[in-house]
Amino acid sequence: MADKQLKCKDCGAEFVFTEGEQAFYKEKGFENEPQRCPECRRARKAQRMANRDRY
Repeated sequence: MADKQLKCKDCGAEFVFTEGEQAFYKEKGFENEPQRCPECRRARKAQRMANRDRY
């Protein structure tokens, strides 16, 4: 396995999907590569948490 360059579907930034991250995804049984960069993933998670707290 080698590091992969991916493009974020939200902001369009390129980010590296490292060998370690790929191994983690495989270990967890995830079949798809991440579609968002780490910054957009954090922002999206924070937004979901804020929305959850409102209800």
